Amino acid sequence: MAGNTFGKIFKITTFGESHGTGIGVVIDGCPAGIELNLAYIQHQLNRRKPGQSKIVTQRKEADEFEILSGVFEGKTTGTPLTLFIANTNHKSKDYDHIKDKLRPSHADFTYRQKYVNRDYRGGGRASARETAARVAAGAIAQQILEQKGIVITAYVSQVGPLEIQQPKEELDFSLIEATPVRCPDISRAKEMEAYIKQIKKEGDTTGGVVSCVIQGCPVGLGEPIFDRLHAELGKAMLSINACKGFQYGSGFDGVCMRGSEHNDIFINDNGTIKTTSNYSGGIQGGISNGMDIYFRTAFKPVATIMRPQPSVDVNGNSVTVTGKGRHDPCVVPRAVPIVESMAALVLIDYYLLARTDHF
Repeated sequence: MAGNTFGKIFKITTFGESHGTGIGVVIDGCPAGIELNLAYIQHQLNRRKPGQSKIVTQRKEADEFEILSGVFEGKTTGTPLTLFIANTNHKSKDYDHIKDKLRPSHADFTYRQKYVNRDYRGGGRASARETAARVAAGAIAQQILEQKGIVITAYVSQVGPLEIQQPKEELDFSLIEATPVRCPDISRAKEMEAYIKQIKKEGDTTGGVVSCVIQGCPVGLGEPIFDRLHAELGKAMLSINACKGFQYGSGFDGVCMRGSEHNDIFINDNGTIKTTSNYSGGIQGGISNGMDIYFRTAFKPVATIMRPQPSVDVNGNSVTVTGKGRHDPCVVPRAVPIVESMAALVLIDYYLLARTDHF
């Protein structure tokens, strides 16, 4: 199986399956001498882990990581850095009933057709459990970026039909962790939480949107023509399980505007060139322009529902599939740190590619 590696300089390769011994990541290209904040890595993993609230899957995994290589006396050595997270609460028997059945909108059919020997337990390699390894790697990238003044903040901006109405500039990001939904609009967050609980009670699932703001990004990150910064961010986000859409800056809303409205006018602000608006989303010509980078990622409703659905088995016979076990009714609360981590992995790669001290 190819496609398990992401990045060009700060390169990560994830490994493991949902119901295997564990999952992990090998980071090749991490600079030497970085003093790691292990508590921060665990904090980010805790934000993603299952069982953290009543509106996510109740699988109980501590997601405590172990560093196997690449660190000496608390600092990175520049050699491959390996982190491992053990699986301790997998219940493979929950999947015996779908061993030979193809679940609607899952990777069951495509994985079987492509690889033949498919691990049906929790989706195997196709499971979102793999994203814990990305979060561990992303937490290291975030630590390096924050030392350079680059801060990445993601939050839930929509669950089903419930959407935040305030512009991002008016939101208090310190409130993101105040509710299990991770929405900084507290009143809307409570509505979202109630909506998810109702959807779960009905044996169904719902989708949502995770928005992200990157502050403090310097001018000059991004490589035209085929390695544009926004293109790499889009690839990173669309590689996340259940992600169905990515838009940055004005996105699709920009098609309704005229050029005279949409153009970001340059000004000299005490010696610093800025723009009076930011419909470009902090990226022009595929290169960061120093303004805030912002984007939105859309996540589909979780495919596993606790309702009977018609399908076929591996031999093409008609069957009925009903969800069983522990599953998320909505992925977006746990997707927040994943979005942050993937954004960090993109930026650290371009930061190292720039190879200039002023970055």
